[in-house]
Amino acid sequence: MVKQLDETGAGALPDHVGWRLWQASRAWQAEFAEAMRAAGHGWFSESRAGLLGHIPRRGAKQAALIERAGISKQAVQQLLDGLEAEGVIERAADPGDRRGKLVIYTRKGLEALDDGDRIKLDIEKRYRERLGEGPFAALMAALRGLAEPQGR
Repeated sequence: MVKQLDETGAGALPDHVGWRLWQASRAWQAEFAEAMRAAGHGWFSESRAGLLGHIPRRGAKQAALIERAGISKQAVQQLLDGLEAEGVIERAADPGDRRGKLVIYTRKGLEALDDGDRIKLDIEKRYRERLGEGPFAALMAALRGLAEPQGR
C-alpha cells in the first residue's frame, strides 16, 4: 500500500515562482525533445540537449564543456561518447593543447541544430497564440529581467 502525501494542510508546500518556472521549463523541454524526435532525431534526449546547449556551432574544447555544463567529467564524457556514436559530434585533436580535444558538430549535428531552431520558433508561436501577443511580450520582458544579474 502506498501512502498518499497530504500537501493541502498546515505543512503544504508554498506555491512560488521557482516552482512555476520549473514546471514551465520542464513542459517546454519535454515538448522540444518530443518534437526533435518526431523530426527524425531519435537520438535526442533532454540530457543530451543539456550538453548540446553548451557546444557552440563552431565547436568547443572538451575541457570547457565540463565547466560550462556543471556536471562531472565522467557524465560529460559519457554524453559525448553517445553523441559521437550517433554521429552528431566528432572529437578532434586540439592544435593548441596536445592532450586536449575539440568537440565539433558533424553535418548530422548541424542539421539537428537547424531543426532545433525551427522547432523552438514553432513552440514560441504556439505560446504567443495561447497567451496573446501582449501577455507573451510581457512574459518575455519579465523573464529577461529575472535573468539579469542583480547587485548584491
